[in-house]
Amino acid sequence: MKKEDIIKKVNNVLDQIRPYLAADGGGVDFVDLTDDYVVLVRLTGVCGDCPHSTQTLKNGIEKTMKSVLPMIKAVEKV
Repeated sequence: MKKEDIIKKVNNVLDQIRPYLAADGGGVDFVDLTDDYVVLVRLTGVCGDCPHSTQTLKNGIEKTMKSVLPMIKAVEKV
């Protein structure tokens, strides 16, 4: 699968997650996909400063991303 296709799928997954984050006043923006399949994101709104943002990132976004796209190694915030 080409990198562009993976990025499109990553953005589709993020589109599915965004309403849940928005309900709490937060959001997530796609930044990049590294060559070793790490998705880089920026947490926005209250998620950007929330002490639970790491938990949201790993247990919510990353877990969902990896279940849909098994080639994704991790999701990290920048």
